[in-house]
Amino acid sequence: MKGSVTAIHAPSSGKPASDHTAVEQSLKDSELRYRRLFESAQDGILILNAKTGLISDVNPYLINMLGYSREEFVEKKLWEVGAFRDIEASRHSFQALQKNEFIRYENLPLKSKDGRLVQVEFVSNVYLVGKEKVIQCNIRDISDRKRAESDLLAQEKDHWLLIKNLPAGVIVHAPDTRIVMCNPEVSELLGMSSDQLLGNSVSDLDWHFIREDGTQMPVDAFPVNQVIATGHVLKNLVMGVDRNGKGEHTWVVVNAYPEFDGSDLLRQVVVMFTDISEIKSSEEKIRRHLEHLTALVEIDRAINFSFDLNLSLRTLLTHVIVQLGVDAADVLLFNPKSRTLEYVAGRGFHTRSIEQACQPLGEGYSGRVALERKIIHIPDLSQEQDSFMRGMLLAGEDFISYHGVPLIAKGQVVGVLEAFHRTGIVRDGEWLEFLKALASQAAIAIDNVTLFDNLQHSNTELFQAYDATIEGWSRALELRDDETEGHAQRVAVLTVKLARLFGLSDPELVQVRWGALLHDIGKMGIPDRILLKHDALTEPEWVVMKKHAVFAYEMLSPIRYLRSALDIPYAHHEKWDGSGYPLGLKGEQIPLVARIFAVADVWDALRSDRRYRTSWSMEKVRKHLLSLAGTHFDPHVVMVCLDSNFLVD
Repeated sequence: MKGSVTAIHAPSSGKPASDHTAVEQSLKDSELRYRRLFESAQDGILILNAKTGLISDVNPYLINMLGYSREEFVEKKLWEVGAFRDIEASRHSFQALQKNEFIRYENLPLKSKDGRLVQVEFVSNVYLVGKEKVIQCNIRDISDRKRAESDLLAQEKDHWLLIKNLPAGVIVHAPDTRIVMCNPEVSELLGMSSDQLLGNSVSDLDWHFIREDGTQMPVDAFPVNQVIATGHVLKNLVMGVDRNGKGEHTWVVVNAYPEFDGSDLLRQVVVMFTDISEIKSSEEKIRRHLEHLTALVEIDRAINFSFDLNLSLRTLLTHVIVQLGVDAADVLLFNPKSRTLEYVAGRGFHTRSIEQACQPLGEGYSGRVALERKIIHIPDLSQEQDSFMRGMLLAGEDFISYHGVPLIAKGQVVGVLEAFHRTGIVRDGEWLEFLKALASQAAIAIDNVTLFDNLQHSNTELFQAYDATIEGWSRALELRDDETEGHAQRVAVLTVKLARLFGLSDPELVQVRWGALLHDIGKMGIPDRILLKHDALTEPEWVVMKKHAVFAYEMLSPIRYLRSALDIPYAHHEKWDGSGYPLGLKGEQIPLVARIFAVADVWDALRSDRRYRTSWSMEKVRKHLLSLAGTHFDPHVVMVCLDSNFLVD
């Protein structure tokens, strides 16, 4: 039947005409339904005669798909149609279909009339229609699907190229932790080839991961296992990878991401490893530099706030051992008189023999360091022996290597810093530079203490010179006025004792003593005719005599170091009631030391023999002082002095 689907006719059965009519109507209805489906199908359909191989029908969808007219299809064999002409499979298909075989081509390229290539899925089957065999070919256009697949494949290829060239390692795990993909970078980071990784699960691999604190990471804490257990993204996990099993770790930061399908089932886990070894190395350097700076600050503080050389060097040697990782260290001080290096401080030694060290300049390791002014490193002490004395001093210490650094301050060698090692660890340039920095600090400490000691010695000598000068002036005055022989020395001692009761400091007491010794220094300006006169002085002569307090002020005030001692020479004749001289000061206007001296001066004067009278008894003097308390003397000073039991012979 041309132009339509072959009709199916039922054979005569001898039934009444009405029954035949009903059957024919049913067949017509069935054919009509099939025709509607045939015409409206969204796949191309060809109907072939199985015996002749001629196309008996074609639906509109296939005509539109390939661009050939109905006439160009019908009554032609499949391979005679332009779209199938170059397809060898079309002949084989027909031959197979004649044998009642099912034929299916997943990806058959057909060419449309206008030359377009159309990718189709071709499915053919043989059907029995009445007594005739027909072949129905369903042809589905899969061009869009193929383009999508091609695009997806291209995307996957681009994705893989991106992953392959990433500077980070990438591993894709299946839900059972099997590795289904990895890039070359991860092989480098983990020290395993892709063949060793692909197809293996985490439990099959000999991975050695450590945490930042250095502890071993258990398998269940591995990134992929954490993500599988929680279903959450893992971000910025820092861990070490031991690639060769020798404890030499490569530090990585790990990010892991779970991927789920449409049913929220885990499809895969993507784990990314980024090498941060350089960052960790930089962090470690910064940490060491910070520790070194902190150590130098602490050493500097110890040097600046203490002039105790042993304390400063103990602090320094503690940092030498901790920061440089040495086993023992000491400092030898250079003695310029004996030209030897002598032990002054040490840490980390098993015995105390090193404390006896006394190395001549130029001999042994330390002597060479000081003489040549350069660092000496002995990597193997067993191969190079020091002098017998040094060998004896270091016996039992088990040292393997040695570093000696000269301590130079202001161009002069002041000592040697020695560092000893019981292990053969190789030291880098940074280590050596910090050793030099610590040696510089040691040299500064020694120089500071030396300067301080010299300054103290100079100050002591200067103080002794000042004191001797003042005592000399005091004795010179006594030689001029034999009446007061020894009086200045005695009253100075007594005044200092009494002033101490009033809480004066030691530096203040020095000035008190000097002021007491020089209390009558102004009498150097009084003429002999008045100063040495045996008779009572006249009123004009008293006026001159009273000027000795002013003369004392004028003589001593230009001398800077005696300005604090002026209160006694200038004000010791002032009285509590304001009737004294030279200024007529009253009460507490009078300096305290002058009030104290006034009591001590009168006590010593009355207890001493003079050419015009004999000394008074102690009781008489006490009564005299009490009688003048509140007028001549400060009453509080008098009471403190009399109650102190200092005013006794």
